[in-house]
Amino acid sequence: MESVDAVVVGAGHHGLVTAAYLADAGWDVLVVEERERVGGAVASRSSDGWIEDEFSACHPLAMASPVLRELDLESHGLQWANAVRPLAHVAGPGEGGVPLDIDAEATAAGLDREHAGDGEAWLRMVAQWDRVRDPLLAALLTRWPPVKDAARVLARLGLREAPDLARLAVLPVTRLAAEGFGGSGAGQLLAGNAMHADIPPTSAGSGLYGWLMTMLCQDVGFPSPRGGTRALADALRRRAESAGARVETGTAVSRVVVSSGRVHGVELADGRRIRASRAVVADTSAQALYESLLDPAAVPEGLRRRMQHFEWDLPTLKLNLRLDAPMPWTAPAARGAGVVHVGHDVPGLVRWSADLESDVVPERPFALVGQMSTIDPSRSPAGTEALWLYTHLPRGRHDDPAAVDQVVAGCEDLLESLAPGWSGHEVGRWVQSPQDLQAADANLGHGAVGGGTQQLFQQAIWRPVTGLGGPRTHVAGLYLGSAATHPGGGVHGGCGYLAARAALQDARWWGRPRQQLLVTTLQRMHDS
Repeated sequence: MESVDAVVVGAGHHGLVTAAYLADAGWDVLVVEERERVGGAVASRSSDGWIEDEFSACHPLAMASPVLRELDLESHGLQWANAVRPLAHVAGPGEGGVPLDIDAEATAAGLDREHAGDGEAWLRMVAQWDRVRDPLLAALLTRWPPVKDAARVLARLGLREAPDLARLAVLPVTRLAAEGFGGSGAGQLLAGNAMHADIPPTSAGSGLYGWLMTMLCQDVGFPSPRGGTRALADALRRRAESAGARVETGTAVSRVVVSSGRVHGVELADGRRIRASRAVVADTSAQALYESLLDPAAVPEGLRRRMQHFEWDLPTLKLNLRLDAPMPWTAPAARGAGVVHVGHDVPGLVRWSADLESDVVPERPFALVGQMSTIDPSRSPAGTEALWLYTHLPRGRHDDPAAVDQVVAGCEDLLESLAPGWSGHEVGRWVQSPQDLQAADANLGHGAVGGGTQQLFQQAIWRPVTGLGGPRTHVAGLYLGSAATHPGGGVHGGCGYLAARAALQDARWWGRPRQQLLVTTLQRMHDS
């Protein structure tokens, strides 16, 4: 029987991050991936001179993440591409759009032209972000619970500003926009960015998410790896292997082996058994770990019951287009923008979100549009545009072909209203329904790309279910290191890093008593 220090199940970006950090600590690490390629939802495909990202495409969190920065992926071949104008928001036909330029002063000037004073308010928001950026990202991505870095955030702000930032954590983005700005432009930028998650714009947490994504965009843009998102996955693999980790693709794990409350290794679909003397880390969905990889007898009844209440984020539909010319936007702000949010102003986003939460397919979609050749000219032949659009369906319609067709038609009509004649430039398309996304990556259950809803009731100590929160599980030495755990969805490496950090802490002699206490606590919590 082969024996290693740690087995990582799944070579998504979090799994590769886990492998790199464990290998850096001197552990013998084996990463086992069912598919023939690494990266999970960090992937792209190439044909006929076109490069199309299959899932995620633009990665401000990845570029800013202290986890990925520490890995120095640029030394392993990663190059970033960015647009001078990372973002524009176009609510409807006849509008000029709201631009967010990489230069904050230029963004502020545009907002001030719409409503005097909004530019100054924008720059105040940017200045606040600059003060808290590093400790805040460290708190979100590198600590659980984030006590030390949260204290650093508060120290940076002082007594006058700290309560306002704390309030931002529970503020709906609609309130954030209304309280901070007199015009509609800044609110559209904030609310549009909030919709990158599945938090309704009138719900607690949407303000924080909208602010975070908007400030990241203002700070680092909406960058994408040059040559396709797969370049990020390839760099992570090279980084992990350079530290000594081994990556085996085309190999499925059939079972995580547990005995007497401790993990012992994994069994592979080909019959091999790998002993893990220190840890097994699962870069899988919560369902895959607790309902498939673990023997039912190893999962407490209370945990099984709580998993029945786990909620996926909204199903995603992605439309990939090949155009023989740039998209003919009528809104000047959208021309040359890397990403364009289209379809609704802030009140419209409230209605769109309410439709989705009510199991109604919206008549007019809100969509994110990525102009990838604008960001990275290597994505398509000169003069053309590799473009994607994604939007959401109600949770109950992820497997409804009629709903998929309805949303695709709605997206086509939306584009026609904002870029008349665009379809005459189409030379190819590829539609990815929610079921297509799940079939391509099992972690994307129901076509959800965030590893589970990012609403407050399933975040922090409630992610993936009450009582888990961090990467540790009720089994000693077994960790969940995917977007199913805090801090959740996005390409940032935080979930994989926190799993590696927990495993390293627990392996030290002084960490073992704490590990046993936590495991015992979780077992008792889930026994009933």
